[in-house]
Amino acid sequence: MSAGQARPRGRQGSGDEGRRSGGPGAGGRRTGGRPQTARQVSARRVAFDVLRAVQVDDAYANLLLPTRIRRAGLSARDAGFATELTYGTIRMIGRYDAVVALASGRRADLVEADVLDVMRLGVHQLLAMRTPTHAAVSATVELAREVGVARATGFVNAVMRKVAAKTPEEWDALVTAGLGGEALLATRWSHPVWVVSAFRDALAAERSRDELVALLAADNEAPRVQLAALPGVATAEDVEQATARATGDGDASGDGPPVGPADDDTTGDHAGGAAAAADADIAGGDTAPATAPVAPDLPVSPVGIRGVAGDPARVPGVAAGRLRVQDEGSQLAALALSRSSEVRPGERWLDLCAGPGGKAALLAAEAAQAGATLVANELVPARVGLVREALRDFRDTVTVVEGDGRRFGQDGSGVRFDRILLDAPCTGLGALRRRPEARWRKQPEDVAELAVLQEELLEAAVRVLAPGGTLAYVTCSPHLAETRGQVDALMRRHGHELEQLDTASVVRSVAARDPRVADGRTVQLWPHRIGTDAMFIALVRRTA
Repeated sequence: MSAGQARPRGRQGSGDEGRRSGGPGAGGRRTGGRPQTARQVSARRVAFDVLRAVQVDDAYANLLLPTRIRRAGLSARDAGFATELTYGTIRMIGRYDAVVALASGRRADLVEADVLDVMRLGVHQLLAMRTPTHAAVSATVELAREVGVARATGFVNAVMRKVAAKTPEEWDALVTAGLGGEALLATRWSHPVWVVSAFRDALAAERSRDELVALLAADNEAPRVQLAALPGVATAEDVEQATARATGDGDASGDGPPVGPADDDTTGDHAGGAAAAADADIAGGDTAPATAPVAPDLPVSPVGIRGVAGDPARVPGVAAGRLRVQDEGSQLAALALSRSSEVRPGERWLDLCAGPGGKAALLAAEAAQAGATLVANELVPARVGLVREALRDFRDTVTVVEGDGRRFGQDGSGVRFDRILLDAPCTGLGALRRRPEARWRKQPEDVAELAVLQEELLEAAVRVLAPGGTLAYVTCSPHLAETRGQVDALMRRHGHELEQLDTASVVRSVAARDPRVADGRTVQLWPHRIGTDAMFIALVRRTA
């Protein structure tokens, strides 16, 4: 999701609101943890600190965790453990709170916040990682002491032993007992009920409602790193080196996913976590295999490289800026615009909400090759800096401007653009694999507020779309109110001057392999089908 526009006012699903509501992600009753000392920080402490910051400070795990890992000086193995422990726990907070409630005999929101987070991390190790039971229990108790809640170690120890006494499948049966329909799926797959409902509706719009469980399971899988090789910039050697790391032929020693920190054993009694829980019977036929269907590892984007092992910054092409870390769904969204028709030299392109600059960089590379120019607009000053950095190699092609995207077409200049990308601010429900805290922060009322903003940005885009020009409306959300609903409303307002293109055909022609999209004038990508974020793409052209 791009943020080239002001966030809507009103509740944003922050951690504080979660605590007031007592829902998943609430973090229990607030307490203060003990400040860290200068001694070596453990992988588990890193995970705990990030988990607390996500809830207390509205931090983003994907931004904070790498910094904390570097600061702690963790080895590659310990860094991998901390990463899985952090992301996995945040994804599964809803489910783990239900486990803690049953094992402790008290509601999760009545447990002190620091104690609850310690136990959430312990539950993830016991039910979803290969950490040995004795190591997970003892380390969780020690973590309670380390973060300043030594008085609760007896309680933590008792709860962890109760959790360890049952298999993931047994806990699944307990936490879902008496539930049915979307409530059951929400608990089993650790998603808010309203998100499950939104996903069901989006799949039903494609007559694919039976894929709901596979989608929820895919949301809980750790995504693999995907790269974009910038056209005309990346070299054959860049691609070869990155592909070698993706296939395991390169030097990726120490980059494999660990099963525990260096001081833990490497075998355990439990594995699979939420995926293993899918083996249990689900009322109404909502069954799933033990893991989500695995999307082929072959890239779906023609400029994509999938599954790079270890830190992508160690890939030479990434370090040089010729390869960029970018989900292949985002790549397809940008390329659907740039390759929807032949580019005429001298075309003017606009990225209306360009921050942080990933899609803009890919568009800039495409524009430079074809003799077009790009204006990249961003509202937030800090993100403008990110856009400038992302586009530093395309200064002759790109102009970066700062301002409200809704201003376009209101200055009387008459400037028009031949191709416009509107990567609209949205709920981000299509990127829950990469932004694990988003599922707990967003609220249903956010959709209506964002829909107003999306409509206003679409109106601005139409005002400056040149005759014969193409507009790509993109979101990283599959919610129908943010996707098909917006496009349908746009066509009701402007059907006399706009036409919808066969976006599915365009995306198929651009993709490196079958993108598994439904036929139609809009495209919804799905993580359980092709291993990308759930990006929505719609192409429209001005006819008059």
